[in-house]
Amino acid sequence: MKILKAGRSQEDVSADDSKVSKIVADALKDVEVRGDQAVRELSKTFDKWEPESFRLSQNQINDIVSKVPADVINDIKFAQKNIREFAEAQLASMHDVEVENIPGVILGHKNIPVSSVGCYIPGGRYPMVASAHMSVLTAKVAGVKRVIACTPPINGEVPNATIAAMSLAGADEIYLLGGIQAMAAMAIGTETIDPVDMIVGPGNAFVAEAKRQLYGRVGIDLFAGPTETLIVADHTADAEMVAIDILGQGEHGPNSPGALITTSEKLANETVKEIERQLETLETADIARVSWDDYGQIILVDSIEEARIEADRLAFEHVEILTENPDYFLENMTNYGCLFLGPETNVAYGDKVIGTNHTLPTKGSARYTGGLWVGKFVKTVTYQKVTPEASAYIGEYAARLCQLENFAGHAEQALLRVRRYGKK
Repeated sequence: MKILKAGRSQEDVSADDSKVSKIVADALKDVEVRGDQAVRELSKTFDKWEPESFRLSQNQINDIVSKVPADVINDIKFAQKNIREFAEAQLASMHDVEVENIPGVILGHKNIPVSSVGCYIPGGRYPMVASAHMSVLTAKVAGVKRVIACTPPINGEVPNATIAAMSLAGADEIYLLGGIQAMAAMAIGTETIDPVDMIVGPGNAFVAEAKRQLYGRVGIDLFAGPTETLIVADHTADAEMVAIDILGQGEHGPNSPGALITTSEKLANETVKEIERQLETLETADIARVSWDDYGQIILVDSIEEARIEADRLAFEHVEILTENPDYFLENMTNYGCLFLGPETNVAYGDKVIGTNHTLPTKGSARYTGGLWVGKFVKTVTYQKVTPEASAYIGEYAARLCQLENFAGHAEQALLRVRRYGKK
């Protein structure tokens, strides 16, 4: 293995993270103490937005949706159809279970939707309309009764298409509210916003840190940091495609890692040149260039097997496979958020329209979790039922095992059943 280009050091990244953490902690504490007033002041400070009410009425929503061009509505509906159908197929794979493993002992589990969920849909330079489909719609397919959604204003304006997507996805409450203040309001609650049981969705570094600090008070989907894109390629790939697929994701933000692992030194060198060429014309080059300069990586390996090992080590969010046999990675790779197999597909399809969810693990968390899916909104809970005869039988084993661990009270729970239900 040979590193041809390295990104920023972990020390530099950690220093940035600590600054964000302090700002977020102070804001969350403020909302906890002062509620709506703190939310309003934070919104004014960060978004220059302080309407009479952050929640949009149904009349306001209807008016906003009516302003969205018909072709945009049709595109949103197309994407939501694909996402809904895939989520429904995932839900259908989840089954309640009940077994009688010992005569008279019935064990089971039930899949129960979370009661309430708050969804964050990012705005700013990139109003991420698709995040409404990925979070609100998926939660509704899972059976969540109350789904609220927040998105920030953009330069003091209402993001009409995003609001339309939220509404079409089935959001029960829509708030024009962004950033830390939105996450705090949903998770902690205020005088006018009832708290939820779970918060989901992508966002900038402040939103991601807010989720991290709120975890435990509420559930979250996953810790989603800056978007990551890895291309695994061999001699069959072309530099033009590799370059745009890295830069196309690098435009998300100046700290979005993009990496190439390749068996071809020729491709690696051509990709560097092609990235420089495309940065001359890419409209979002101001962001994409910084992300590439600071976080871009190129790793040269000797074999496809070594490429797979390095890809699993990085455990990136998005992994595109541009090799002779993409299915080798489907069969053997284990650490990734989503795989994009072959040159015909790409990360943008997954981000916007194809049906898989775009809220995916970052910062190495793909080693232990997958991305947002319908199952994240479902609690799998267990139960047990036991006949009197089986209780007496099980109780003898339970009592001895409890006594082995010095739990006298536990043992007595079991022995009571042995005495009560055992043979007279």
